[in-house]
Amino acid sequence: MPVIPDFIRQALCMLCLFAFAETIKADPPLPDEAWTFTFRFENDLFADTDRNYTSGLKFSWISPDLEHFRDSDMLPAWAKTWISKLPFSANEGLQRNITFSAGQLIYTPTDIEQRDLIVDDRPYAGWLYSAFSFHNKSYRHLDTIEFQFGVIGPLSQAEAAQDLIHDLRNIPKANGWDNQLKNEPGLVLVYENKSRVVPLKTSGGWGFDAITHYGGAAGNVYTYLNTGLEMRFGWNVPTDFGTSLIRPGGETNAPTDSNDPRYTKVGHGFSLHAFAAISARLVLRDIFLDGNTFRDSHSVDKEWLVADFVLGLSMIIDRFKLSYSQVVRTKEFKGQDSGHNFGSISLSITY
Repeated sequence: MPVIPDFIRQALCMLCLFAFAETIKADPPLPDEAWTFTFRFENDLFADTDRNYTSGLKFSWISPDLEHFRDSDMLPAWAKTWISKLPFSANEGLQRNITFSAGQLIYTPTDIEQRDLIVDDRPYAGWLYSAFSFHNKSYRHLDTIEFQFGVIGPLSQAEAAQDLIHDLRNIPKANGWDNQLKNEPGLVLVYENKSRVVPLKTSGGWGFDAITHYGGAAGNVYTYLNTGLEMRFGWNVPTDFGTSLIRPGGETNAPTDSNDPRYTKVGHGFSLHAFAAISARLVLRDIFLDGNTFRDSHSVDKEWLVADFVLGLSMIIDRFKLSYSQVVRTKEFKGQDSGHNFGSISLSITY
């Protein structure tokens, strides 16, 4: 079983106290009024390791349901004109959302005590980024186009962020950050489709659904094709599109309609469900393994096919959704000793 450090438990307790205080203030909003904010934290400390994909942090804000992208106050006029030309933006009878995200990912080799370059292990690397996502959805389907932009290298502040986490845990810091990838701007274009299949619900509140996804990304940071499946079973299974890890195009936490537990009256919105998922990627480029695009840097030979296996539990109380996932990732590069194991926590509020 993963051990949750004291500082994580304390932070979650504070967030839950805040959640309780907020839920008693007012009735939940309507879908065309409600924002959804999500905080995600991923780390291999939940598997008692400190290597490979070692930490991730992401904040996301999903807009209320929109009839058209041009109805959003998030975009300037010139952007609304351009966004209206997206492939699915003219489809009638569907809801639209816009998401703004910001996050950071951190990668290290296995031996973080060594100061010299470890040529047969992955590079030290960080990715500090922002993203705009444009969603077109119904109860059954969700289409997402996302634009990520950010920076790799020392400007990503990955070393400082990892040092902070290690200070909080009172463990030694990594010594090899002088060998990290060099500064490089990053840009990624992402498309993903999610479809809800076999939704089943009993009159007593128990339910099951399965959510498929497929898509791809193109850019100097990632280029890949992906597909996968998530299955959920429990009490009052929500009408969102599942619980996603930190990854491009994966924003799924917003409810799709007023039948979601988060839109019920205060005190009656409750959901508890388990989920299992698998996702596979055909990797054409991964800058965190292939190295810098335009400059010489440390690199390793990547595996072309990578898969994630996920088990988790999710709970909704009123407008708050808390999820925990344990993830096993297959080997990402040739010579890697074994696959990787990490935990993922997400907390969202619909307000």
